[in-house]
Amino acid sequence: MIDATDVFKAFQPHRGDAIVTTSGTVGSHWANVSTKPNRDLRLGSSMGQTVSAAFGVALGLPEEQMVLFDSEGALLMNLGALASIAGKAPKNFYHFLLDNEMYATTGGQPVPNAANIDYAGLAKSVGYASTHHFTDLEELVTSIGEIMKEEGPVFISIKINPEVQNLPMALRERSGGRSRIETIRNFQKEFGIASV
Repeated sequence: MIDATDVFKAFQPHRGDAIVTTSGTVGSHWANVSTKPNRDLRLGSSMGQTVSAAFGVALGLPEEQMVLFDSEGALLMNLGALASIAGKAPKNFYHFLLDNEMYATTGGQPVPNAANIDYAGLAKSVGYASTHHFTDLEELVTSIGEIMKEEGPVFISIKINPEVQNLPMALRERSGGRSRIETIRNFQKEFGIASV
């Protein structure tokens, strides 16, 4: 398994100007690696909805690469989104799944049947243009540049080490960064999107 921070560090040199959003506990590490915060779409507390939001951005801004670092717990809450994404086939959509086999944000409960689910296989079977699976950091590092040149939708499943959160939400250290409102306003400004 791979540390999530190492996944983000491997991806960063190949980001270009891609829009990036994350989900799950480990997604908070992206803010420490990103060099283009106005192109980061922070959607904290959106478990199960981030995939649909990222898909919508990919459709709405087809000239921009859209990268989602998803978590398997969140994806399982909205598994039908895979079929919708494959059906619309956005060429600019890169769907990374960081799989730690548990619901780390809510205390480490195991994801049912976690060791047997082939997420890349699911994405392939519904029609993603390209799918990949990694358990080794070196293999990921040497492959990620070519993956980011592929035509989407692309699905990349990565087994990561869990980072379990056991403290109640109110007692957890808040990750720095912008609020959701600030994120949206900065995003609108970056892409010239008028507020309604």
